[in-house]
Amino acid sequence: MNWLASNKQNAWLMVPTLAFLEACPGIGLFVSGVILLTVSTLLYSEQLMSISQIMALAFIGACLSDHLGFYIGRWFGPKLRSSSFAKRRSDEIAKSEEFINRYGTLSIVVGRLIPAVRSMVPMMIGVSNTSGLKFTVVDIIACATWCAGLGLLANGLENIFG
Repeated sequence: MNWLASNKQNAWLMVPTLAFLEACPGIGLFVSGVILLTVSTLLYSEQLMSISQIMALAFIGACLSDHLGFYIGRWFGPKLRSSSFAKRRSDEIAKSEEFINRYGTLSIVVGRLIPAVRSMVPMMIGVSNTSGLKFTVVDIIACATWCAGLGLLANGLENIFG
């Protein structure tokens, strides 16, 4: 927060960066979406950015991260399953696989909304050989839905604490 206060002209960079990191394969397991929500609420309440700007930047970061995960899964799928990373994260991967088997393509949308599997679902979808075009179309819908929720929460929290 101190960085935001002293670097207001560059504060907008935090939104896509945090949106990317919280959904990034592996890293997203350690970066909470609460940080993005807090920064977004602060940027909005301090009138440094509008809700539509926050949502657009978060959308870009989220889509880039999801697509990174998808293509990591596509390119390294078989090797990924036997890696030490996958063995250490076997519970998260099992949850993601169960999720994908249960919801199919809808798991891309639902997975984006659930922090516990958000960073793993795109990678597991990539492993499942879903077409890139199909993933992109559904992921755009998922990221737009998620960004709308972020906008509503940031606006709502500002009104509660503002």
